Amino acid sequence: MEVTKLRAAGTSRRTVRRIKLERIILDGALLAFSFLMLTPFLWIFSTSLRLPKDSFSLPPAIFPTAWHIGNYAEVFAKVPFSDFIFNSLKICLIIVIGHIFISSLAAFAFSRIAFPGRNVLFLVFLSGLMIPGQVTIIPQFILMSKLGLVDTHLALILPGLINPFGIFMIRQTMMSISYTYDEAAYMDGASRLWVFLKVILPMSFPAIAVTSVISFIAHWNDFFRPLIFLNSFEKMTLPIGMTALTGAFGTGNLSSILAGVTLSLIVPLLFYIFGQKYLLDGITAGGLKL
Repeated sequence: MEVTKLRAAGTSRRTVRRIKLERIILDGALLAFSFLMLTPFLWIFSTSLRLPKDSFSLPPAIFPTAWHIGNYAEVFAKVPFSDFIFNSLKICLIIVIGHIFISSLAAFAFSRIAFPGRNVLFLVFLSGLMIPGQVTIIPQFILMSKLGLVDTHLALILPGLINPFGIFMIRQTMMSISYTYDEAAYMDGASRLWVFLKVILPMSFPAIAVTSVISFIAHWNDFFRPLIFLNSFEKMTLPIGMTALTGAFGTGNLSSILAGVTLSLIVPLLFYIFGQKYLLDGITAGGLKL
C-alpha cells in the first residue's frame, strides 16, 4: 500500500512538472508571436519620434537616437488634424448607432417573428454580402447626386446604416436564446416591443458589441468612399485627409506622417479594447445556427 502511494505521488509530481513545462513553453511561444505581431506598430511609433534625417538611416536603428516630439505638433500644424478626427468620429458614431438600431430590429424580426418566407427572404438578404462595395459605388454616387448629398457627410452615413453582416451576427445570437423567455413575457402581458427592448436586446449584447466594433473600425479606416463622395478639404475624414501629409509628390516628412498614423490608431484601439472581451462570445454565437 505504501509503495503504491509513493508511486502515485511520484507520478503526480511528474505530471505537475510536465504541465508547468508545457505552460512555460506555450507562454513563451505566445509572447514571441505577440512581439512579432507588434513589431510593425513599434516601428511606426519609434519612427514617429525620430528626426526626419534619421528616418532613412542605414542600418536602421530600432530606437530613436534623438527623441523628436515635435513631429506630433507638426501634424496639427500642417493639416487640420483635429477636424479630420472630429469628422471621422461623427460619421462613425452616427453609422454605428443607426446600424445597431436597424440591424437589431431586423434581426429580431428574422429570429423571433414567424412570417411566411422568412428564411428565404433572409438568405436573399444575406446574399448582399457577396456583392463587393466597389460594384455598388456608381449607383450610390448617382443616387446621392440626385439627392444633392455629394460632398456631404450624409453621403457616407446613409449607405453605411444597413449592412447584412450586422443583421446576420445579431440574428444568430437571438436565434440561440430560448423562446421560453418570450412566452413568459407574453403571458405576463408584455408587448412585442417590450420583449425586444427588455428581454432579447440585453441578452444579445455580445453580438451587438462585436458588430459595433467591426462597423466602427471599418468606417474609421474607410478611404474609398470618402475619396468618391467628398470634395471639400474641411469635410474630409481622417484616412483621406492624412494624404496631405505626404506632400504633392510624396516628399513629406516620414516621421510626421507616421506620427499622424500613430494618433489615428488611438480611437479604434480604445473601441477594440472596450469590445474585445465580447469578440469570442459574439463569433461563437454567430456560428450556432442559420
